[in-house]
Amino acid sequence: MDQIARTEKQLGAILRRARKQAGLTQGGLGERIHLRQGTVSRLEAGAPALQLRTLMAALSALDLELVVRPRSKADPADIEDLF
Repeated sequence: MDQIARTEKQLGAILRRARKQAGLTQGGLGERIHLRQGTVSRLEAGAPALQLRTLMAALSALDLELVVRPRSKADPADIEDLF
């Protein structure tokens, strides 16, 4: 199922759910991509200014990919209901 993220926090929540579904702790994911647990925590919290390389490594480790497409014209409240 496609998941829509329009903010850093929404993307972090998607990553958190995927990590948990994979049965990984933050530390376990961090070991896979050579990052500290704290960095994984900040990524999941939607902290600003994380490097794109960090995001791409986390997506790869969780067997996810980033898809860029035009925004849907749904009501913002509909999008929030997805999370």
